Amino acid sequence: MSTCFHNSSIRARAALRDVAALRLEGRVVGLSGLAADVAGLAGHLAIGSRLALHPRDGDPVLAEVVGFHDGLARTMAFGSLQGLGPGAAAVAPARRRPGGMALAAPATLSPCAAWLGRVIDPLGQPLDGRGPLPAGTHPRLVRAAPPVAALRARLGPRLDLGVRALDAFTTTRQGQRLGLFAGSGVGKSTLLGMLARGAACDVAVLALVGERGREVREFLEDELGATGLARSVVVLATSDAPPLLRREAAHAAMTVAEHFRDQGQQVLLMMDSVTRFCLALREIGLSAGEPPATRGFPPSVFAELPRLLERAGPGLEPADPAAAPGHITALFTVLVEGDDHNEPVADAVRGILDGHVVLDRRIAEAGRYPAVDVLRSLSRAASGCLSGEETALLRRARAVLALHADMADLVRLGAYRPGADPAVDEAVALAPRLEAMLRQERDDMSPVPRAARQPGARSQPPQAPVGISSIDAAFAALRQALTLPGDADAT
Repeated sequence: MSTCFHNSSIRARAALRDVAALRLEGRVVGLSGLAADVAGLAGHLAIGSRLALHPRDGDPVLAEVVGFHDGLARTMAFGSLQGLGPGAAAVAPARRRPGGMALAAPATLSPCAAWLGRVIDPLGQPLDGRGPLPAGTHPRLVRAAPPVAALRARLGPRLDLGVRALDAFTTTRQGQRLGLFAGSGVGKSTLLGMLARGAACDVAVLALVGERGREVREFLEDELGATGLARSVVVLATSDAPPLLRREAAHAAMTVAEHFRDQGQQVLLMMDSVTRFCLALREIGLSAGEPPATRGFPPSVFAELPRLLERAGPGLEPADPAAAPGHITALFTVLVEGDDHNEPVADAVRGILDGHVVLDRRIAEAGRYPAVDVLRSLSRAASGCLSGEETALLRRARAVLALHADMADLVRLGAYRPGADPAVDEAVALAPRLEAMLRQERDDMSPVPRAARQPGARSQPPQAPVGISSIDAAFAALRQALTLPGDADAT
């Protein structure tokens, strides 16, 4: 009897260790700027742990641990600190770990196919007034690590984007990550809407980080439209949101994209913008006591960037060789201050990603949209997916545009005499044709083949294309632009 009781007691204690603790409770002992210091929980928390701060009046405010000092946990809130003061309760849900230590639970999201067509906040709450958001069956860590580099799948075949300038001059492969570098007011939002509607993907995930609140409905209804929204999940944190919420928008969108990628789907992730994500990180780092370094950015900003950006791309190689791997093809926008493309954030992002697209203000002011500067834009993976003929066409087009840009001032001033250089004469004749080819209206989408499946359905192995792909159409237009009327090689 004694032995039986002893064994039952051991089993009971072991079972109790797996039971979630009701709560861990500490107290707010200090408030400074955006931060609140919490006592009594330092041994149970870690960087990134979440807890609820209970003001004297009003609803609890969710907060996250961003640092520790002198035995206190420094937290920042996802909402306003109004009403909080010393002595306020700080409560964290927890689970007992082996050894009996209770630790705060990590932040998770539970995406599912029912999230398609919805607009949510970074905490997974709906913002579109369409009722509760269903939860998936598998919670995912919001701050997950990237896939193991040696086990990741390779880049997939080339991806039709539906925008001629990008399909031809920055041809993109499934799983590639591109940076979109632009100043304000050069058509960035319009280009993102074109990609969300026209790209050959199963799911589009958009992260609007620090977006102006007035423009959100305009973007959703005018640029994205009902067609684009139907296969999209939009994660939104406006410019007036606390820095933690703006930072979390990027991680939440990446988590949603990873969910669909791990189901074998082709995901297009568009984040607008990485710059505002870094500005939120700067506010968090300075509030946590980090010293400013490069142009006021603390060191943690440039440590956090690769951890976020490396999560995009191919997933793990499937165990079944016949299965098609999922990919996250990502486009991260970077706001360049004063059109300075060498400022710290732009320089760091360009070094991490697989290519860059530059939008130029002078091109936009001349009325050509999308205002892509094709001579300064580059896809590092294009060489692996272009044919010899396409590569030759692309090189010739770049050479013609570069020569025309060099000679444009002389031609306008009348200092160049036609016939002095056949190459310049050819560039003067062909450059307007190339500019016309690059011009594309918002609703003029290049043809993109799609399998007959519902949004969110699992990707199938490549099928015979229906009609012509947008990349093939872009190179056909490029070939035609480089062929003068009456040329013997005209087809």
